[in-house]
Formats: sequence, structure tokens, C-alpha cells
Amino acid sequence: MTSLVMLAVMIFGLFAYRILPVNDLPNIDFPTIQVTSNLPGASPETMASAVATPLERQFSTIAGLDSMTSTNGQGVSTITLKFALERDIDAAAQDVQASISKAARQLPQDMPNPPSYRKVNPADQAVLYLALISQTLPLSAVNEYADTIISPRISMISGVAQVQVYGSQKYAVRVQLDPQKLANRKIGIDEVSSALARWNVNIPTGGLQGDKQAFTIQATGQLYNAEAFKPMVVAYRNGAPVRLQDIAKVMDSVENDKIAAWYNAEGKSTRAIVLAIQRQPGTNTIEVVDSIKKQIPGFRDQLPGNVQLNILFDRTESIRDSVADVKFTLLLTIALVILVIFLFLRNLSATIIPSLALPLSIIGTFAAMYGLGFSVNNITLMALTLSVGFVVDDAIVMLENIVRHMEHGEKPMDAALRGSKEIGFTIISMTLSLVAVFIPVLFMGGMLGRMLHEFAVTITVAILLSGVVSLTLTPMLGSRFLKPHAAERHGRMYNAMERFFNGMRNLYERTLKRILGLRRAVIVITAVMTVLTLWLFTKMPMGLLPSDDIGALFASTEGAQGISFEDMKRHQQKLADIVLQDPNIEAFMSAVGAGGSRVGSNSGFMFIKLKPRHERKLNADQIIQNLRPKVMGVPGVLMFMQNPPPIRLEATMSKAQYQFVLQSPETDELYKNATDFEMKLRGLPMLQDVTSDLQMKSPQLNLDIDRDRAASLGITAQQIEETLYSAYGTRQVSAIYTPTNQYNVIMELEPQYQMDPSALSMLYVRSNTGELVPLSSLSTMEKGLGPLSINHLGQINAVTISFNLKPGTPLGDAVTAVEKEARALPASITTGFQGTAQVYQASTKGLAMLLILAIVVIYIVLGILYESYIHPLTILSGLPSAGFGALLTLLIFGKDLNLYAFVGIIMLVGIVKKNAIMMIDFALEAQRNEGKKPMDAIYEGAIIRFRPIMMTTMAALMGTLPIAIGFGAGSDSRRSLGLAVVGGLIVSQLLTLYITPVVYYYMDRIQEMVKGWLAGRRESKEARAKG
Repeated sequence: MTSLVMLAVMIFGLFAYRILPVNDLPNIDFPTIQVTSNLPGASPETMASAVATPLERQFSTIAGLDSMTSTNGQGVSTITLKFALERDIDAAAQDVQASISKAARQLPQDMPNPPSYRKVNPADQAVLYLALISQTLPLSAVNEYADTIISPRISMISGVAQVQVYGSQKYAVRVQLDPQKLANRKIGIDEVSSALARWNVNIPTGGLQGDKQAFTIQATGQLYNAEAFKPMVVAYRNGAPVRLQDIAKVMDSVENDKIAAWYNAEGKSTRAIVLAIQRQPGTNTIEVVDSIKKQIPGFRDQLPGNVQLNILFDRTESIRDSVADVKFTLLLTIALVILVIFLFLRNLSATIIPSLALPLSIIGTFAAMYGLGFSVNNITLMALTLSVGFVVDDAIVMLENIVRHMEHGEKPMDAALRGSKEIGFTIISMTLSLVAVFIPVLFMGGMLGRMLHEFAVTITVAILLSGVVSLTLTPMLGSRFLKPHAAERHGRMYNAMERFFNGMRNLYERTLKRILGLRRAVIVITAVMTVLTLWLFTKMPMGLLPSDDIGALFASTEGAQGISFEDMKRHQQKLADIVLQDPNIEAFMSAVGAGGSRVGSNSGFMFIKLKPRHERKLNADQIIQNLRPKVMGVPGVLMFMQNPPPIRLEATMSKAQYQFVLQSPETDELYKNATDFEMKLRGLPMLQDVTSDLQMKSPQLNLDIDRDRAASLGITAQQIEETLYSAYGTRQVSAIYTPTNQYNVIMELEPQYQMDPSALSMLYVRSNTGELVPLSSLSTMEKGLGPLSINHLGQINAVTISFNLKPGTPLGDAVTAVEKEARALPASITTGFQGTAQVYQASTKGLAMLLILAIVVIYIVLGILYESYIHPLTILSGLPSAGFGALLTLLIFGKDLNLYAFVGIIMLVGIVKKNAIMMIDFALEAQRNEGKKPMDAIYEGAIIRFRPIMMTTMAALMGTLPIAIGFGAGSDSRRSLGLAVVGGLIVSQLLTLYITPVVYYYMDRIQEMVKGWLAGRRESKEARAKG
């Protein structure tokens, strides 16, 4: 029966493993929605007040909204809504749509389109980058293929949030007016705009219905290209028609000629259309990318031969590599643990029996993972890898006890029955107390709780399964397959190993006798160790998530405020040339101009794909440090590089990894203090790449309208601003409709009249008498400075200061230093960290409390199992030495106390107490059944349990050693966990073998004293009652 149950577990587990989804991490995405609004030509102030503010008021009433940020630039506003983890993103999207509809009446009526929203985190990394290039076709034609063939079909794939196009060059007809020719013919800009709207139409024209035949009426009101627009009659002067080509250049152009993108590979840079595909929060990265890549051969078949579609970056490559390496680490760990068992038992059948606990526990866990909706990811696989070291512990303890009885001459069946009965409670105690460590983790909230939930559940299931296997399958197999001790014949290797282990036990026996004679010294050492551990804990450099290498880098570029597009292109190309020469880089895309989360025309972006890790000597962080001095040498532009973190905790993309926000309703005071504070942070030696999103020095022309003069001529402020909008706002005055797409007709002045403020004197506004009045007679003009972007956080003006850490700087030290500088700010300025640094602040208290709760829960479970308040303290007495070893090892290897290291320390709490449980269980039985004194009982228990203690500790050590050494992709981020466990195990193993017997002796005395005191009180009460 037992074998059939175990076979069923194996079958269900293997079936579940085949269909489990694969991902890099558990689903810990915050539900995030981005709302985008466009009003071409509008200033940042207009976008903030007229567009963002009405929308923000409506969004603020949505339930479950965690944070709301907005960025407002020239003609564009993006609002990012981040919701609580438990909020359903589809329900939140419905609320967002309802709020947009409510705010519609308060928005400017001339917005070309209503605000749109997407279920996407703009700060999240795109899962796939595609680049379209052609050496012969114009970019507008290449863009057409992206717009009509590729982007729509990818957008329809389940799990795709948006297809962000960099360097979009969508076709448009551009009408560039000559203000001098307009003035000579006394034609106003408004007349041209009206003519374009009247003569390019696409209106339903109906049809004819005869007795026998019907006709559809189709008029030629729609024009389709620049050539068709040129002969259009705008007006008549002196009886002659004035055609559009007489007063303007009409050309086939692009919708936005102030953006550009390049594909850089193999030493050359090519203009390109780059598609960045982002997944919806909560979807599986590998499934989404695989679905997209299945479509790519079809896309290539539909493209002409002179258009190439290249995969620039595939996020799943690093995910698959990382998961594959964790799988390899898991298999290596299993092999090492089995080797440890064999070295101790030196018997093939005896090795196989406890080793069966490994596949049964791990494969059985896959079935539970499937039922709970988990995925095969780095966290769950790491949990299984760590569990390898101690899922065999119970089976080892069980088998070792059976073998010990057989060595005393008992038959296999009798030894199995007696040994399992003798050790059953010990195994239950070890299993339940180890599971108890992870109970507090299951109740953690927030991002850390979501991330560690799958880890805790996975490792708990594996431990419980191993306990069941050890109590059922291991004794059954032992009774059937172990040979009687007398029937075995041993070779030289066995005898040599036996002499070695006997020598170790004899050494331990001799040293333990001496230590038990120095009991007070041991207590003093234990106390000192506890104090040192607490001191080390307060002095440890703190972090949140270790840096990883996913084979890619982000870079934000920023030119001077007011820089022209052409000059920004030149600067961007200089930076690209430097990056292109780096031998560690395989390919990258580069883009300039507003787009995506960038609203500034002085901004640029690079996404850099690194060569595979085995082809380069430097990791991602080292490549950044190598490139930094080179790109800093390019004058007129700044470049901020980031190694993408494993988890994006921000809702907005910033130029550096960590953010600190200043807020105040008083904008002047906010901007002044933010500028000063930024300069102070730049002076901190531990920070680099300090920058802010405050851009208030963009050159601008301020027109002061003479309202009395304008009114006397029947001219309104609206007319004046409409004229300016038509001249310089790339105004969309008409549209071209085709069966597959829609294209804009854009009106503006010729480029030479958009280069100098003096050109404004050539503009005219029509008065109520029909005469054209020079704009210069209606207003005065002066140069000034204004904002390039305006940002809000929770409807209040905000400035975000971003920074990166210098190599070797712990996040905790940086947070403390920034907070210290922030205390000097006025009380009217509200401050706080955002994103990763904010989560770090919350996690430092949460993780410390988690560790304390884990110890408390174990104490309670052990107290219940042993029906004692005292003995759980004995079992937990080895924790300080384990903590000291873990923290010291992290310091030696230069690792900070981050989330993974904390998980390792919490695991140590569960692992280390196993040694004490094995000793104390035997000692208690000896005292109860054989009447031995506490000192004799614990001494005998330590000696008899020495071999299983060494076996379980070595198994746990081998289970974490591969993680501590670090193999393959993503191993750097896992090393801190492995180092913490290995260091803690080594130190605690050396010390607890001696500390536990001494503490047991004193705790037993205390228990007897308490019992005696309680008995005395009870007797005195009874005596008083009788008296």
C-alpha cells in the first residue's frame, strides 16, 4: 500500500511538472494602468492644468488606488495609476474608463482624441524588442509595415499590454507655409486651414435605389498624397485662384519629424523603427514571448525582401538560462547530498533508501505547485534546491537508527519496527518545527509577502512530504532491503572510512568530556556570541534585492534644456558611437525625442543588449562602470545607465534606480529647495548619477497680448493663439482615410521661419473688417525661461530626485544619508522615497519582525511537542552561533544583508535546531526510561546521535554549497542566501555540539528548581488549608 501511494505521488508530480508554466519570478506585479492624453502644441502648464488635473480628480476616487503620478510635457500628459496588489486589474481598468468619461466635459474640446489607457507599467521592462530596417525604402514605408502588419497582430495576443514604437515615422502630408507669400496675397493662416478642411473630406454620399438596380455614390472628396493637395484652391485674389503650391511647400512627410530611432549592431548604426512589446501585469513572460515569436515567420513572409525584421532583445533568454541553471544547481545538489549519504553509510542499498525521499518530496511538490497555481521560477526552484539539504534529514535519521539497531545484531524487520518507533517522535518534532519557521512568511503582506509566499509554501510542502516518506516508506524499505550486519562483507574503502568516522566520534567524545567540565565558560561564550550576533546585526550593510545580470542595460540621455532636435540627434549619435565600440555589447537601439514615458524633447533612450555571459568577462554593473567615464567625456549631453533590477517596484521610469520625492503646493518654494537639495546629494560620496526631473530652464518666448488694442480691432486672444498654434504647433488640420489606416495633414510654417523669434513678426491676424493685422502690433515679446515638464504625485506638484549607488555602497547607508540631508528642508516640503528605496524602508522592520516571529512560532511548537517551557530554549540555544556565522560570512564576502540573505537566516533557524532535537530527544528518553542523570543522559545522547547529526548537517551544507559558490545566469543574486546558510551551518555545527549539552544541563536544573518551588508552594497552600 505504501509503495502504491508513493507511486501515485510520483505520477501526479511528473504530470504536473510537464504542464507547469515557467517564469522568472512569482507573479508580484502591482496592477498598473497608464493613461495618455495628447494635445499637440500645448505647453506643459496647459497639459498639467487643463488635462491632467481634471483626470486626476476623477481617478483619486477609484478604490484600491495606491499611488498616482503624472508627467506633463509639450503636448502630452501621462498619468500612471498603481493599485494595491490585491486589486483586480480588469476591474480597475473599468473604473479608469468610467473616470475618463466623467472628466470628458472638463477637458479641452480641441483634443484630437480622448485620453486612452493601457494595462501596463511604463517602468516595466519590455519583454521583446523588434527592429525594422531597410537600406532602400523610406522610413515612412517601413513604418507602414510596422503599423499595419506587425503591431496590430501583436497587440491582439493574450497578455500583451502595448506595443511601444520608437522612432515612429508614420506617413503624413505636411503643408509648410511661407508667411511672406501669405502676406503678399493677403491670405490668413486661418483661410489655409479652412480650405484644407473643406477640400479634403470623406463624407457619406449615399446611393440611388432604382426599380431594378441600385448605385452607390462615391465622390472624389478625399485626397491621398501631397501631389493631390498642391493644386488645391485656397482663395481668389484679383479674380485669379491662389493654389496651395503657390504659398506653401506641400510634401509627403511624416507625422512627427522630431523623433528618431536607430538599430546598432555589427559596428554600424541604421535608422530603424523599433517595437518594444510590454506584457500586462500578472501575465507569464515566457508564454507571451513564445506566442509573439510564433508570429514572426509569418511577418517576415509578408515583408518585402528589402525590409529586415530583427529580434533585438528577448527577455526570455535570460529567464530560461537562469531557470536552467537553477535546475542544474538542483541536480548537482541532489548528487552531492546522495554522495554524503553514501560516504557515511558506505552501503548502496542503505544509500538508496533515504535518497528516495529526494525525488518523492521534490516531484510530489510539483503536484502541489500546480494545484496552487504556482510556476516553475527562480524562487520556487531555489526553494526546492534548498529543501534538498534537509528533506533527506528525516530519512537519514530514521535509517541511521535502524542501521544502529542492526549493528547490535537485530534482524532488519525488528530493527525497522523498533528503530522507527524509537525515532518517530523526533522526526515529527524536526518536521513540524522546521515547517513552523515559514508560518509567519505565509501571513506577510505587500510585495515581499507576495514574493516569499511561493517560496514558503513550496519548501513547506517538500518538508511535509519528506516527513511522511521517512515515517512510512523508509522503514518499509529498510526492513526489506537492508542486509543483516553479520552477513555484510566490507572492503578496504569501507574499513578506512569506518576508521575515519570512528576517529571523529572518539575525538568528539574526548573533547565533549573536557567541555562539560568547563560548563560556566561555555555559558559565558554563548552569552558573548549572542551579544556579538546582535552587534553584527546592527552593523551589517543593508540592502533589498541583490543586483542581477539579465544581459541588458538601460540608458537615459538628456541634453541641455532648449536643445534643438537636430543637435540632440548629433549628441545621441556620439554616445552611440562610444557604446558601439564596447566589446561586451552585442546590439542596442537608440532613440531621441519625446515618446513613451519621456515627455521632454531634450531626452533620449538606449536599450543595450549585452553579449551572452560566457562570452564576456565583465558583468552588467562592471560594464556600466567601464562605460561611465567614456560617455561623461561627451560635452552637452548626460547619460544615465542602469542595470535593470530583477523586480520593477516603481510606477514611472526614472533616469536612475532610486528615487526621492519632494512635494509642496507652493511651486516656487518647491523648485528652489529641490534644486538646492539636488546639489547637496551630488556632494554625497556614496551616490552617483544624481539628477532630477525638474526642468524649469527651457528657453521660451512670452507674448504679452495688448488686449485693448486687439479688442478695438475685433481680434480675440483665441484668434491670436489659434494663429500661433497653426504656425508652430504642427497642427493637424485634416485627415486622410484609407482602407487600412488613417493619416494626418499637418500645417506649419516653413522650417526657416521656425528657427528665430523674429519670424513671429511675419504673422498676421484677421480683424473684424477683414484686414490682416501684424501680430507684432498686437503684442510685445520677450524671452524667458519656463518648464519643460511639470510633474504631480497624488495631485500635488512634485520633484523626483533620482540617484544610483557607487559600487560597494549598501542601499541602507544611502537611505540614511539622504534622510539626514532631507531633515534640513522646510516643514512645508513633504518628502519620501519611492519605488525600491521605499520598499526597502518598509522591509527592514518587516524582515526583522519576521525573524522574531519565526523564533517565537518555533518556540511555541516545540513547547507544545515537549510539553515544556524550558526545553525549547535549550533547542534554540544554537541560534546565536548560526546567526554569527551567517553574518560574518556575508561580511567576509562583501555581501549586504538583503532579502535573500534574510531568507537564509530564517532557514537557519529551522535547520540548526535539528541537532539539538536529536540530542535532547535521546536524553529525555534516557532520563525517563533508564533513570539516568541529566549530565549522563545528554552526554550519551550527543555521542550516539553524533553520526546522524554530522550526516544531516553535511547534507544541508551540500544542499546550499552550490548556491553559495554560484553557477550560471542569475547566480550572483542567489549567492547571499547560500553564503548565509553555509556560514551559519559551519559555525553552528562546530559550536552547538558542545553548547547544547551544557545548556541542557543548566536548563534541566532550572526546570527541577522551578518544579521544586512550585511543589513547595502547593504543599504550603495545602498545609494552610488543613490548618
